[in-house]
Amino acid sequence: MKKKVIAGLVLGALLVYLSARGIQFQGVADGFRTIRYGYALPILAAMFLMQVLRSFRWGLILNPIEKVDQLSLFSVTSVGFLAIIAIPARLGELARPYLITKKSHIPMSSALGTIFVERVLDSLTILIIAVFVLFFTPLPPWLVRSSVLFLLLTLALFIMMVLMIVKRETSLRILSPLIGKLPARYADWINRLIYHFIEGFRIMVDPVLLISVGGLSIMIWLVDILAIYLLFLAFGFQLPVVAAFVLMIILIIGIAIPTAPGFIGNWHYFCILGLSIFGIPKTDALTFAIIYHFLSIGIVIVLGLIFLPFNRFSVSDLRRQARSDTKLHSKG
Repeated sequence: MKKKVIAGLVLGALLVYLSARGIQFQGVADGFRTIRYGYALPILAAMFLMQVLRSFRWGLILNPIEKVDQLSLFSVTSVGFLAIIAIPARLGELARPYLITKKSHIPMSSALGTIFVERVLDSLTILIIAVFVLFFTPLPPWLVRSSVLFLLLTLALFIMMVLMIVKRETSLRILSPLIGKLPARYADWINRLIYHFIEGFRIMVDPVLLISVGGLSIMIWLVDILAIYLLFLAFGFQLPVVAAFVLMIILIIGIAIPTAPGFIGNWHYFCILGLSIFGIPKTDALTFAIIYHFLSIGIVIVLGLIFLPFNRFSVSDLRRQARSDTKLHSKG
């Protein structure tokens, strides 16, 4: 784990260097003075709305397992996203599943399964928007190729999740020869872990809930595109709405790379890369990246800190809960 953290920090530092290389910092300072800061409030409102929609969507995904009140969902979502930016090596992704187990009877492994569902549905949503965008503007060839590969992988995962929840016992039997090679106590633990993880996929066989979650996913990413476009206006960039979508896609790819806490380095580098497609000079792009990062991370930190006193946890507790989870929940 320490090696992964160090590797992430080194990669983050490299991306910071690449982002700042050749930059005239006086130009960055001048850029800060010319921004129309009146756009900050609607941008922050859009980012806040995204968090509300995310928490509501997660509640729908959890519904087939157990209904959780909206305040608890928003509270856990806020602290969970704070953990994602604060804890290195993507360990923060475990915070939401861990915290929701403290406010419900949902096993952590099942909650983790719902996060996996979220990620797959997000990917499908973005790709659907990408297909729509292709009707209006040609995307860079490398982005189209990456999207096609991503679509095939996502569809495969989607189909796999449906099959696993419909044929859960069959799925476990298929995996049993591999699991059976482990010592008995570990094999039993992993069997229960997989069983409860698949439980998180239950929404996949509820068409009404699945359509509702899909609609919310589209809303979330359209609000994200709106926030980026408003920031374009704040900077005076004469760019089409589709540029906000392309930048969003490239940023999603970029921040998926485990680097330093807070996405420092990869956020800025990939933001510059995305804006370069539309001819934005590197100095202006870096200024944009700094402000966009500050607003995005800032609202996550503020919301996370507000709800942190009600959702206290430590990395060691998180790891311990992950290990003991299936001991506390038997099948059914």
